[in-house]
Amino acid sequence: MAPLLRIIAALFILLLSWGQSLTAQTLTVATVTRPPFSFVENGRDAGFSIDLLAELSDRLGWKYEINRADAFSEMLGLVGRGEADLAIANISITAAREIVMDFSQPIFESGLQMMVRVEDLQTPSLLNAVLSWDLAAAIGIAFVLLVGGGMLMWALERRAQPYFDRPLKEAWFPSFWWALNLVVNGGFEERVPRTPIGRMFGVVLVVSSLFVVSVFVAKITAVMTVNAITGSVNSVNDLYGKRVGTIRGSTAAGFLDRREIAYRGYDGLSALKEAFEVGNIQVVVFDAPILSYYTTHKGYRYGRTVGSVFLKENYGIIFPDGSPLVEDVNRALLALREDGTYDVIYRRWFGARD
Repeated sequence: MAPLLRIIAALFILLLSWGQSLTAQTLTVATVTRPPFSFVENGRDAGFSIDLLAELSDRLGWKYEINRADAFSEMLGLVGRGEADLAIANISITAAREIVMDFSQPIFESGLQMMVRVEDLQTPSLLNAVLSWDLAAAIGIAFVLLVGGGMLMWALERRAQPYFDRPLKEAWFPSFWWALNLVVNGGFEERVPRTPIGRMFGVVLVVSSLFVVSVFVAKITAVMTVNAITGSVNSVNDLYGKRVGTIRGSTAAGFLDRREIAYRGYDGLSALKEAFEVGNIQVVVFDAPILSYYTTHKGYRYGRTVGSVFLKENYGIIFPDGSPLVEDVNRALLALREDGTYDVIYRRWFGARD
């Protein structure tokens, strides 16, 4: 009996020392630069996820060091190969990842959103239509026709109608003005053509004025319609035919694949933002909070988020499969939510929750 008790005691001491060494050891935490969740500011790690990690470490008695990966896939690989004890950033909880790794309880509710370049957000307006090259050409043609028609009427009526009785160098503007009023107002009763051919030509001008007005209206409508079609992205259905970009292997890329929307895939967030800023892509589809943070900081000059958040998803902390850290982290996360600490960290980065 005594040997058995000694064996049980030894196992208990071994288990206790293993648990103590687990909490005392310095953990390796993988992350990736994804503002506002994880980034480097003034030489220090910062972000919502980093603040949450610090609070968890204080409560669980951890010491940790951060291994900042260059790419999201590299961060996941470090955890999958057991080279990191956990990873934290904006990591979406998915079934495919759960197969090979363990997730904590959700730490953030997110989703996808679209970001569109500023110049592609210009709404159709009368001013845009008036300033278009198509309408400028139509105005030029109309001006030439009105001047030509007015001068022809001057040539026909200069000896019969006192209004047109003036030298050539002085006749062009009054003649143009007469033709313009004929088109817009139907002419002047006191300036009716008096010669038979002048009256016939006047009738032709009145009838053709209906055509001129119709052309102006049609041109303005056409230009505004084209602007509306080519310049607006308000929903996912508007993405077809646009130059869309996202990060390879992301949940956004998976969504675009399922919708059969063509896109350009980039290896990281920096490359994606650079392509957007130089105009290689018109629309970015990615995690809503990251796009929102970008457009309210440096990216305000380049784009705006549009439409509502879609494909809702949750972020979590990932661990190697079977990690003993998961349960402790989950209990600590619940405590953070219950005592309000989580809300304090959330407001620090995102403001009050709806």
